[in-house]
Amino acid sequence: MKQALMILLGISILIPTAVSFAGVCGDVNDDSIINILDIIYLIDYKFRGGPEPAIMESADVNSDGIINILDIIYLIEYKFKGGAEPYCHETGTMTDIDGNTYRTIKIGDQWWMAENLEVIHYRNGEAIPNVTDAVIWSSLTTGAYCEYNNDINNVDTCGRLYNWFAVNDGRNIAPEGWHVPTDAEWQTVIDYLGGIAVAGGKMKEKGTTHWNIPNSGATNESGFRALPGGLRTATWQNGYFAELGENAHFWSSSEEKSDVAWRRLLQYN
Repeated sequence: MKQALMILLGISILIPTAVSFAGVCGDVNDDSIINILDIIYLIDYKFRGGPEPAIMESADVNSDGIINILDIIYLIEYKFKGGAEPYCHETGTMTDIDGNTYRTIKIGDQWWMAENLEVIHYRNGEAIPNVTDAVIWSSLTTGAYCEYNNDINNVDTCGRLYNWFAVNDGRNIAPEGWHVPTDAEWQTVIDYLGGIAVAGGKMKEKGTTHWNIPNSGATNESGFRALPGGLRTATWQNGYFAELGENAHFWSSSEEKSDVAWRRLLQYN
């Protein structure tokens, strides 16, 4: 999808930094065996205040990015009903120049951030301007960020919104070792997840805690756990906020022509 100067959420693809999953998927109690004790351990952890798994990723046996009762059911099905083997994603963490730490996920041969960017400085330490005024925002030709509805309470869930000029700035909005993905890199992950008709659902957080009903097709099978952070519109639309809860818009670094870049969009319906 081509869009000129649309203000979208930041996301980055990486050369991996810290990879954290090195255990046996389903071995929740870390004794090198997958058995009934792992199921009991996970029940105790989730519902009785028991200790957390030594390797948290080992408990996400259905690879949906969330540890919950569905993982317990999955393990029961696997051990006693001939169900599918546990499959845990390789995950890691990275930290930006402001000290924000993000979860990362391996999808195919690519590593992606699995949380939205929050950074307010370029990689060289220079500040990205925070522009709240709609008129000023809509006339910018330089980099800027804002919070959705200029409300900092939206950052913890949805990250921040960045304009194209921040994305395209040579000082780099992405943390060290990372870059804003090209449109071809977006296509690679879409192809890996089975194509345009199904990839979106596999990349969205499940349920309707953050997504509007019906959140069609959402399984988060990829572990990407995309959230519907909305957007802020550009020059010809007066810088208004829209689509929180409805859509997740992601920049690519690929320009189609001057100041016209490609984006990717996940929708609630």
